[in-house]
Amino acid sequence: MKTVVFAYHDVGIVGLESLLENGFEILHVFSHEDNPDEKVWFGSVIAWARNAKIPVSCPHTVNDDDGIRLIKDMRPDVIFSFYYRNLICSEILSIPHGGAYNLHGSLLPQYRGRVPINWALVNGETITGVTLHHMVEKADAGDIVGQRAFAIDIDDTALMLYKKLCNESGTLLNELLPLIKAGKAPRIKQDLSYGTYYGKRTPADGLIDWRKSAKEIYNLVRAVTDPYPGAFCFLPTGEKVIVWWAVVSEDCKCEGEKIGEVIVSKNTVNVMTGNGMIELSDIEIAGNRLTKQEISNFFNDKEGTIIR
Repeated sequence: MKTVVFAYHDVGIVGLESLLENGFEILHVFSHEDNPDEKVWFGSVIAWARNAKIPVSCPHTVNDDDGIRLIKDMRPDVIFSFYYRNLICSEILSIPHGGAYNLHGSLLPQYRGRVPINWALVNGETITGVTLHHMVEKADAGDIVGQRAFAIDIDDTALMLYKKLCNESGTLLNELLPLIKAGKAPRIKQDLSYGTYYGKRTPADGLIDWRKSAKEIYNLVRAVTDPYPGAFCFLPTGEKVIVWWAVVSEDCKCEGEKIGEVIVSKNTVNVMTGNGMIELSDIEIAGNRLTKQEISNFFNDKEGTIIR
């Protein structure tokens, strides 16, 4: 079965490898050049395609006349999108007689849109999943082919959850690709009325609001810690503090302190939140990453400081 693939990131590589394992002929891969302003911690679809001797290109858009004509001339039986970042127009989606399919990192119709893994952590979810669905012009809105759910553990970071997603994506594709080849792909209509949609996140979204609960702040920290830009706050001097890791404090001393107040006790540094305290265990100031002891030393003469 001949296919054109739109792919990026590690999930893109998982999808491409699954297609080859299931006997699909990949005619062409469309991907993205890496953004120089973004930390690239994931595999290169471009390098994968070149190594596999499959044509690959990274046009600014495929939705213009040239792109549509190029794909029409290839005459693919089916189209797949694996973590490709741009929407694909209806003219392209209608080309293959075998359908067009997208892999999305959530249990649709929940968490349609951008960076669903990060949003699920920010919102304190305990379960998420991966969905293969028929593509339509509206983002993540087409009929579902199949899904796999998996747990979000309390200490999962976005990177850890993304690795789970890659594993589950490969398993799901190996279950569903034979059905697509046989022309028997299921169609389960989404009810978008109870679904959710989230937009992209930016580094600025990592600003900590100490008025939130310690649990909510912990969820933000683990959602944006390495390899993402990190949660952050500011000292009264204006110095930026990146919080790479923090945990909900078991210290019961949480009465009378002001929100954002630093409390140093027993070589630990806690910050008062809107509900409970959170312990800082891995932070960066002025480019210097501090150990737990160094954090205690840094704040030792700053107890009572209000950070924002």
